[in-house]
Parts: sequence; structure tokens; C-alpha cells
Amino acid sequence: MSNLSAIVKAYDIRGVVGDELTEELVADFGAAFALLIKPDSPSVVIGHDMRESSPGLAKAFARGVTSQGLDVVSIGLASTDELYFASGMLNMPGAMFTASHNPAQYNGIKLCRAGAAPVGQESGLAEIRDTVEQGVPEFAGQEGTITERDVLSEYAAHLHKLVDLSDSRPLKIVVDAGNGMGGLTVPKVFESLPFEIVPMYFELDGAFPNHEANPLDPANIVDLQAKVREVGADVGLAFDGDADRCFVVDENGDPVPPSAITALVATRELAKEPGATIIHNLITSKAVPEIVREHGGTPVRTRVGHSFIKEEMARTGAIFGGEHSAHYYFRDFWRADTGMLAALHVLAALGEQDGPLSALTSRFSRYVASGEINSTVDDQAGRLAAVKEAFGGRHGAELDELDGLTVDLGERGWFNLRASNTEPLLRLNVEASDEAAVRALTDEVLAIVRG
Repeated sequence: MSNLSAIVKAYDIRGVVGDELTEELVADFGAAFALLIKPDSPSVVIGHDMRESSPGLAKAFARGVTSQGLDVVSIGLASTDELYFASGMLNMPGAMFTASHNPAQYNGIKLCRAGAAPVGQESGLAEIRDTVEQGVPEFAGQEGTITERDVLSEYAAHLHKLVDLSDSRPLKIVVDAGNGMGGLTVPKVFESLPFEIVPMYFELDGAFPNHEANPLDPANIVDLQAKVREVGADVGLAFDGDADRCFVVDENGDPVPPSAITALVATRELAKEPGATIIHNLITSKAVPEIVREHGGTPVRTRVGHSFIKEEMARTGAIFGGEHSAHYYFRDFWRADTGMLAALHVLAALGEQDGPLSALTSRFSRYVASGEINSTVDDQAGRLAAVKEAFGGRHGAELDELDGLTVDLGERGWFNLRASNTEPLLRLNVEASDEAAVRALTDEVLAIVRG
């Protein structure tokens, strides 16, 4: 087998179907995953999204798993956080077939151990890749079995146990599912709640005929913003393709930064468990650790990426974690990320008071951020070194290299510059007290990065 490094990423397996990712290869991945987890688990739970290629790839993976003597529980169409729920509830390793927000020609596999524990490069993915590249050994014993199970109702019931919405005032909510798995999960989760749902693009369609299912791209929430204003909604929610991320807009159609959602949810979780630990990655707003401390919590800063967040949550016993990319992690959801649960927290906070969402979330937005700015460079390490040299000797500058290069300039603001794992890009995030300061710092760093 040729080198698979191009499709075995830092946190998952992802590639173009029929070119990089075939059913034959996926069956080998299934067999290799079975070999990895066989000492601890006799069964694997498998789910898939609505992409045309997903059912066939999921079946191929199941054949690979059963060829090594392990059993499979198939939950069929599911969101990624629904698969994590199944992994936690059934205490089984899991495999989710999705390419999240990537275009229709892509697909991929997100893997976890029992209890939704992450599988990344350093926790099994590299071993799986090596096994497939070297050739999966044949198993001489009896093949495993495949059974089907629908867990959607149990998933919804579990979320309702974690967030009480029974006393919420009625709300009008526009939901853009982006033709992704939110079109399946939102109706079940919201069917018993006191909300009027205005649905957008709930038809499951892996070709994404209306827009890409990536709500972090401003172009993909334009329809949602317009609909919120048109119908006078209290809030708008946008889910990505596999519905593990949720993006929020307020009653004016203005985006609510994921860092503000992280801070809001953190305060709600700290009210339940005073003094608890909250995880945030190093690109979230400085407001997050400030607000966590103000509410008696302990903020812990991590690298970017779900495997790092989950590992740090396990190490510290953190109750909640948030990322700038609208991934939200909950200890009571097996430390897995679930945009749906974060959305329910936002709705509960909004529904228990009379003011608009913009007033509620303004308390959690203290600074101005640039958003992620990508630069294509030939020499990532060289450009990072040049930026480090330029800022390293400045009075009052604090530098750290937990993930790329973070430079804190005090009142002038701060920035993080880090290399992409998969592309020749440097990713820049800047935050400061006002837009002029953000522009000035951004221009200064980009002048070095782009030469």
C-alpha cells in the first residue's frame, strides 16, 4: 500500500472519494481499527452522514471490522455528536463517516475509543495508517455480526437532561441545517420544546445545493441572517455538515463570536459547579479566561484541536471546553464536542430573561478580533522565525510557542501565528481593544509573513 499520510490527518481520515478514498481502502481501515481496539472492545458502533458515498463507505468499514472477529452496531444516518453519544452510552469505540463541511466529493472517518475518547495521530491514527500501509493481517477466526440500532430519541432525551428548557419563554428560532445532518437531529431535539422553528435547508443532500455547510465562512450565513431579520426571529442557528458545530446569530442577524458563546456557556456550567475548570484553546478571546476567573472558575489554555482539548479535559476534570471554531465540549457528554448542546444552553440563557440575545451576549464580547487570516508561504518555519525575531526583543512583549507563536503586546493586543497541518499556510489570529488596533497589528505581522 502506498503512503497514506495525505489522507490520514492529525485528527481524522479525509480524502476525495474514488481517488484517495475507496471502499476497498476503507475496509482495510476498518480491519486496522478493529486490531487497534480489539484488546479492549468486542464491538464498534458506526454512523454516517447524508453524503452519497457515506452508506457504502460505512458498510465497507463494517466489513473490515467484522473480518477481524468484532461485532458492529450500525446507527445509520447520524450527526457526529450523535455518534459520540452512542459511543458513550454503549461504551463502544466508534466510527463516523463524514467530511464535515468539505465539498461533496470528499468523505472521511472520525474515530473514537469507547466513551467517545479521541483517536488522533498520537493515540491510534498513526498505528492504523501503518497497519494498512504494511498490509492488514488476515484473521482465521469467526467473523463478527452487524446489527442496527436507532439512538436518535435517546440522544435527544440525554440532551434534555443536561439543559432544562421547560420554563423558557417562547422563542422564534431560524435554523439553517445547510442540507446537513441538522436536518435530521433538530426536529427530534426540538419537537417537545416551547419554540417556533423556522427551518432552512433541512433536506438531507450531500451535494449541498444551497451553500457550503461551513457556518464559519460569512458567505454561508447570509441566508440565515436575512431570514432572521425577515421573520423577526429571536435567534438564528447554523449547523455544519455533520452538525457537531453550531454558529449563532442574534435577533439583528449579527454573528455572535464563538468565544462569546464559550464564555456564556462557561458561566452557566460554573453556576452548577462553582470553582470548576474550563478549557479554552489559545485562539479564543482573552475575554474567556477573564470571565471564567470572574465567575470563580479556573481557565486552562490548550493547543488548537479536539484531541488536545479532550485530553486536557480528562487530565484536569474540566466541566466544559470551547474553541474559536465553534466546537464546544462537555464533561457530561463524555468530553465530546456537541454544537446542539451548546445551542440549547444559549436558548436556555435567552429564554430565562426578557432581553434580546444581542444584549445578553454583549456582556461576553470585550475585544475585537481579526478572524483567521491565511497566507500561502513556501517556508512556514522561516516566516515564523522572522516574526519571532521581529517581536521578541520588544519591551513588554510576551512570547510563547505552545502552538505556533503567540505574542502578547499588552494594551496593543495579541496575536497567534501557526502553521497548517495539511497545507502550505500560516494562519494568523489577532485580537485588540478596537478595530484600528487590530488592523495595525495585522498589517505589521502580515508584512513580515508575506514579505
